[in-house]
Amino acid sequence: MNLHEYQGKEILSSFGVRIQRGIVAQNAKEAVAAAKQLTAETGTGWHVIKAQVHAGGRGKGGGVKLAKNLQEVEEIAGQIIGMNLITPQTSAEGKKVHQVLIAEDVYYPGDSEPDEFYMSVLLNRTTGRNMIMYSTEGGMDIETVAEETPHLIFTEEIDPAVGLLPFQARRVAFNLGLSGAAFKEMTKFVMALYTAYVKSDSSLFEINPVLKTSDDKIMAVDAKVTIDDNALYRHKNYVDMRDIREENPIEVEANEVGLNYVDLDGNVGCMVNGAGLAMATMDLIKQAGGEPANFLDVGGTADAKRVEEAFRIILKDPNVKAILINIFGGIVRCDRVAQGVVDAYKNMGDAINVPIIVRLQGTNADIAKELIDNSGLDVQSAVLFQEAADKVQAVLA
Repeated sequence: MNLHEYQGKEILSSFGVRIQRGIVAQNAKEAVAAAKQLTAETGTGWHVIKAQVHAGGRGKGGGVKLAKNLQEVEEIAGQIIGMNLITPQTSAEGKKVHQVLIAEDVYYPGDSEPDEFYMSVLLNRTTGRNMIMYSTEGGMDIETVAEETPHLIFTEEIDPAVGLLPFQARRVAFNLGLSGAAFKEMTKFVMALYTAYVKSDSSLFEINPVLKTSDDKIMAVDAKVTIDDNALYRHKNYVDMRDIREENPIEVEANEVGLNYVDLDGNVGCMVNGAGLAMATMDLIKQAGGEPANFLDVGGTADAKRVEEAFRIILKDPNVKAILINIFGGIVRCDRVAQGVVDAYKNMGDAINVPIIVRLQGTNADIAKELIDNSGLDVQSAVLFQEAADKVQAVLA
């Protein structure tokens, strides 16, 4: 579950991580009120207006701007709220901005120059350990840093048996070139950040930039946080942070009816039981010259009602030119799935306007094939993987 910047910062702050303070606003008048309140609490004279959408690169699309007075706060907030923000991480249509974060200005003058760093905490899937990835090149896309100056990216892996040790946090601060008060502040920041990552059951913390202020404070100026959905039962207070306006509406609808669905960019819809078989089916479609339009796992039950719901979800994508149903009958019998396909097809009538290929293997597969072949419907049956691939290829030609 992805969070907005202000929500991620709330979690960070609750674990003692210093953050750039801010107040969220839904309209321009709320933005002015938030700016006044922020000035009273922090003394900030200028304010940063930040679009709150689930996408990086907001500044490049005009979603992050500096306001030097209350009139500019109102004007800029009014411009950003309601706009379709296009960034390198959104579609060509962009994402509609429903709210902004009014944040304090932390780039104030002082005894030293401010400095920006990159830092993230995530799982290294190769080693099975959490790691801290960090760089002196804060404020830049980490992909660009990795491509152009990979020697400026450091990693610190954490042994799960003992957790992050103080000497590792000190090594992070040292590699970032810090000393004195900033060194001590960074050490505390890293320890608190890792604690927040573990105790919030997150799968990603990305802070870009981590700022060393002119008076040697270390704080998170931005926060990209992803919570592990499977751990939400342990964090009831995080569930309310979900913003379905930022999610794919088809995926939201599929989730509501209990289907595991991920929207993709292809032209062949997939209806499969089991994640492993679904991945293999996507490979099959690619081999046949098509592109998978979705990942859809109907799970262990595939009766007429569930199949019909899956059909309706898949057909919401206008790019779908064919549907491949690939079911292995283990827990669920193939003949039951076949009957479900036939009943769902009849119930939906003209709503199904693309070819359907059904491959059923396992318990009662022979009976299932007879049901499909004798249904009188425009549904093609297959037994072998290659046979299914050939039929997909034929309907796409």
